[in-house]
Amino acid sequence: MSGAAAQADVFGEHYERALRTPTGPLLLREAASSDGTRHDLDRYLGEADEVEVRLTRDLPAPVLDVGCGPGRMVRAAREAGLSALGVDVSATAARIARRRGIPVWHGSVFDALPAEGAWGTALLLDGNIGIGGDPLALLVRCRALVRPDGRVIVETHTDSRRDRRFYGVLADADGTAAGEPFPWAELGRRPLRRWSREAGLVLVREWSARGRTFAEYARPAQSSTQPLSTAQPLSAAPPLSRAQSRSVAGRFSR
Repeated sequence: MSGAAAQADVFGEHYERALRTPTGPLLLREAASSDGTRHDLDRYLGEADEVEVRLTRDLPAPVLDVGCGPGRMVRAAREAGLSALGVDVSATAARIARRRGIPVWHGSVFDALPAEGAWGTALLLDGNIGIGGDPLALLVRCRALVRPDGRVIVETHTDSRRDRRFYGVLADADGTAAGEPFPWAELGRRPLRRWSREAGLVLVREWSARGRTFAEYARPAQSSTQPLSTAQPLSAAPPLSRAQSRSVAGRFSR
């Protein structure tokens, strides 16, 4: 298991408690710094916004939302008629989602997951390109999860040159941090191009909407193309039929 896999998306008890009893935004910051990125839990606990709903309209199904939290994007994709599943290490997030009827797989993206190599889209929104502190390892993993010609959608840092890896903590509104530092990363669209190329992904498009920035990458249809960073063979599952893609996520919620 890689270092990224061993430490992936570890927010800890501070995040769990904030989801159970939200009292305001959390600040994800470097352990030795007071500056950081604001994470609005009310938004994560709410419905997908206009930008996110529009995003779901063009996604190849089935959709896997990596680091899905309470599942707003999974719900949005399903309401758009797509089969979708979320994956998150937070037990609280998974429970909240399931109470709402949203299918979420409780575990790490680096664990064995349903339908590996057959997903139409893997989503990395809300800064989740930072999971595990190793963007390349995460992109290689997402490439393995999607089918040939599948998509990986990444929400990037608004600073296009941002390329930062660090040990972070979560702090509440008064600056109080709790839990052990965890590896994280922040990535703008320019360094993402380089890491994605190394992971064997091809840029499809980049765009901005309502102050947020996104990039879409594809796994090449020729599945013999291997990521430069690994010699391990990836799944070469054929594309799903429309009927299969509609049903695959629903069979694997737990």
